[in-house]
Amino acid sequence: MKLKDFAIERYFAKYEFSAKYMMSSSDCDGFGMDEVLSLASASEKKDWEELKLGYTETRGSVPLRKAIQKHYQNIELDEIIVTSPGEANFVLMNVLLSKGDEVVCMAPMYQSLYQIAKDIGCQLTLWEPIEENGAWDYAIDQLNRLITKKTKLLIVNFPHNPTGYSPSKEGQLEIIKLCRKNDVYIFSDEMYRFLDHTQGAHLPSMCDVYEKSISLWGTSKTFGLAGVRIGWITSKDRGLLQKIENFKDYLSICSSAPSEILATIALNNLDYFLQRNLEKIRHNIELFKIFQKKHKALFDFQAPPTSSTAFVRFHLESSTAEFAENLVKETGIMLLPSEAFEYGTKHARIGFGRENFPEVLAGLEQFLKENNY
Repeated sequence: MKLKDFAIERYFAKYEFSAKYMMSSSDCDGFGMDEVLSLASASEKKDWEELKLGYTETRGSVPLRKAIQKHYQNIELDEIIVTSPGEANFVLMNVLLSKGDEVVCMAPMYQSLYQIAKDIGCQLTLWEPIEENGAWDYAIDQLNRLITKKTKLLIVNFPHNPTGYSPSKEGQLEIIKLCRKNDVYIFSDEMYRFLDHTQGAHLPSMCDVYEKSISLWGTSKTFGLAGVRIGWITSKDRGLLQKIENFKDYLSICSSAPSEILATIALNNLDYFLQRNLEKIRHNIELFKIFQKKHKALFDFQAPPTSSTAFVRFHLESSTAEFAENLVKETGIMLLPSEAFEYGTKHARIGFGRENFPEVLAGLEQFLKENNY
């Protein structure tokens, strides 16, 4: 299978380690190794100190899977497979889908969530959002028109990258009801799980409430530990998980032993990482709301209810890609344009998880003044 280039990741490859400021990162600032290890229990410290750099279990170590299991309602140890998030997505699409299968996917979306299915040869239909004055919504009645008895898979991402949208619990149940009626699998990307910075209960993981779902989570977004490169798939479909494990033998085989211990420590201290990240996200959203009020003519914005990102519509004569190129050249601020999401030319993603966000806004303010926006 030949895959189309990953536009978002190619854009980041161009600027992520050369630009001075990252205004569109979806992850939060990374935590230091010493800080993570300071949270370790006595047994975790012992595991770290006595670690040998050999192979690990293909499905993930038992301590890691036990730490993962604590954050689900109905998942057993043998219903978890540890892998990197990108690998999990790639393997699932390859073992579940075949050429000609009908797939429905949210849009805009992280490219790997639909591109692999597309390049396998599936018939891809997009579930498009409703945008109004900076707020985003996905209508269940529209989804009802898209899903049929021929649909094999629905791909969703809650909390959503890039818009920050999440449905209510009632909305989630409506999606499940629709898929159960049509015998459709749901692949639920939950990489931003628990990043709910407004009032209200967290959505349950899809794998806890729907028998034909596969849920993806990991350490990159919720925990601010992208460098650990640990994610996991959970599902009640053990036959499908066995196929995923078998396919994994051709790729990573197993995960990094040090990363598994670090991920175990993080999962056993979820609130420590989560609350630090939520505080930062909330603070930066408030700053951006004030900034937008000063520049209402330039772009729309309503605070997203969840996630570490927002998708902002710009009112420009040029494309956002052109605006972003000028911005990074003049200020060193990298802004991810909607062209990278294959979603028109008038939006850009804003990331709220970085400590230097106020400094970034000051640089953007200066750029707007100097260029008469």
